[in-house]
Amino acid sequence: MAFKKLQHEASIEASTNNGTINLALDTIKIGKQALVFVGNKRSAEKTAEDISRKINESCVQPSLKEACGDIEKTVLNALSKPTHQCERLAACVKKGIAFHHAGLTASQREAIEDGFRLGNIKIICCTPTLAAGVDLPAFRAIIKDLKRYSTTGWGGMQDIPVLEYLQMAGRAGRPKYDAFGEAICLATTVADKKAIIERYIHGEPEDIFSKLAVEPVLRTYLLSLIATDFVCNQAEIMEFFSQTFWAFQFKDMNKLEHIINKMLHLLESFGFITIAGSESAGFVSADELCEKRLRATLVGKRVAELYVDPLTAHHMITCLKRATPKGVTAFALLQMVGSTLEMRPQLKVKTKELGDILEKLALHESDLLMDEPSVYEPDYDEFINSIKTALFMYEWIDEKDDEYLLETFDVRPGESRAKFDRADWLLYTAEEFARLMQMHSIIKEVVKLRHRLKYGVREELIPLLKLQGIGRIRARKMYNNGIKDVGDVKRAGVTQLAQLLGKAVAFDVKKQVGEDILGTIVPENKRRGQISLRHYEGK
Repeated sequence: MAFKKLQHEASIEASTNNGTINLALDTIKIGKQALVFVGNKRSAEKTAEDISRKINESCVQPSLKEACGDIEKTVLNALSKPTHQCERLAACVKKGIAFHHAGLTASQREAIEDGFRLGNIKIICCTPTLAAGVDLPAFRAIIKDLKRYSTTGWGGMQDIPVLEYLQMAGRAGRPKYDAFGEAICLATTVADKKAIIERYIHGEPEDIFSKLAVEPVLRTYLLSLIATDFVCNQAEIMEFFSQTFWAFQFKDMNKLEHIINKMLHLLESFGFITIAGSESAGFVSADELCEKRLRATLVGKRVAELYVDPLTAHHMITCLKRATPKGVTAFALLQMVGSTLEMRPQLKVKTKELGDILEKLALHESDLLMDEPSVYEPDYDEFINSIKTALFMYEWIDEKDDEYLLETFDVRPGESRAKFDRADWLLYTAEEFARLMQMHSIIKEVVKLRHRLKYGVREELIPLLKLQGIGRIRARKMYNNGIKDVGDVKRAGVTQLAQLLGKAVAFDVKKQVGEDILGTIVPENKRRGQISLRHYEGK
C-alpha cells in the first residue's frame, strides 16, 4: 500500500480543535460518507455525539430529515421501552450521524447499516467489529484509535495489529461505490506520524495461525471426527491432521501426535469415547492406540451433535449429577452455564462491587451445582465472574428492564440479547444431557428457565406467554389484574382486555382462546378507555 496525501487535504477546515470532528464535517461537506473507527463502545457513542452537536439541525435537508426520521423510529422501537442508549442514538440519527457497536440490538445495527447504504447516514462511529465482512459506501475510513487496552503481555495500551489496521483501511473506497478512497490515521506529532507510516503503511501483516492449535477447538473437532465415523483409530486421525494447516505450521508431528493422544485419553475419561481394549489394559500407549478402535459413546455422539466443547459438556453433566432430590434452582442453572467457556467474556467483578456480589452469593451458595474454589486458587476470579454473570441473567428473569441492566451491570441491550441466546443454547444442551440421564425433574426446570430467559419473566407469567402477541409487559399487566392463565382470559370481558392490551390485541387474544366475539356489545362511555365493538369496527 503506497502512502499518499489526502486529495482534499488543503481544503479541510479546522473548525474545531478535534481532528476527527473536522474530518467528519469535511466528509459531509464534499458529499461523501465515512466510518470513524474507535477503540471501544463508549468512545463510539461520545464521538458520534460530538460530531452531531456540530451539525445544525436546520441545515439538514427535508428529504434527509424524513429518511432519518424513519431510522430514528426503528432505533426507539427496537425495545419495548427505549433505554438511554436508544435515545442518545436517536438524537444522533436525526442529523445523519450514528454509532455502531455490539451493544446495539440487531434491528438497530441493521437500520444504521441500511441507512448508510442509502446515503442517509453520513457518518458511523464504530468499533472494529464493523471492519470485517461489511461492504459499505465509505469514501473515508477515519482510524481514530491505533492503540487499545490489553490484558495480555505487559498489559495496558498496546498498538493494534497491522492486520486489524488493514481491515479498517480496506473499508474505504470500495470498488462498488468509489473510484478511490482515503484511509486516514490521526497523529498528534511528527514523531507519531513517522511511527504510523513505518508500522502500518510499510509494515508487514502478522502471521495467521490455525485455530486447531486452540484446545477447545481441537477437542470439539476430534470428537466430531470420531462420532461421525470419519476416523476409527489414531493412525487415521494422524493421517487426517497431517493434511491440515495446523500440521503445516506445527511441523513437529511427534509432538502433535502427543497432543492428540492426550486429547483422546481426556475424551475417554469424560466417557465420550471408548478405546477398544483399554478397559483391561489400563493406560494405552501411542503405538497401541494406533491399532485400537475408537468409538463415540451415546453421550459423546450427542455432545458432538450439539457442537459444544467436550470440556463444557463434562462440566455440565457433572453439575447435573450433583442436583439434589429436591430439584435445582434457576440461579444454580444460570451459574452453571455462566461458568462455561462458551459464555466468555464473563461479566467481570469490579473491586468496589465484590462485597455486594459475595453477599448475593451467600443467598444462593447452598443451591450451586459446583464447589466454590478457594480465594487463593487461580480459577477463583472466573468463579466470581460466573456469579455476576448469573446474577445479571437472574435479574432479567426477575423482570428488570434493559435500562436497569445497563445501569447496574454495564451491559447494553445488544450484548444482553447475545448472552441470553448463548445461555439458551447451553440450557438446551443441559436439557438434552438430562434426557439422556433420565433426570425428569431437571428437564422440567430447564424448560421453564428457557421460557423465562426468552421473555425475561417470573415463573407465574409463563402460561400467558403461550398467547401470540403477549410479551413480558402485557403479561404482567394481565396477571396484576387477575388474569393469570388461559382460563382467566376466556372468562375476562372484552372491555377489560381492551383496557389492558388495546383493542386489536384484545380481540386477537379472544380469538386465540377460541371465543367467538362477533356480535358482542360492550357498553360505551362507561369510563375512560372503555369501548364497544361498534366503535372498534367503525375505525
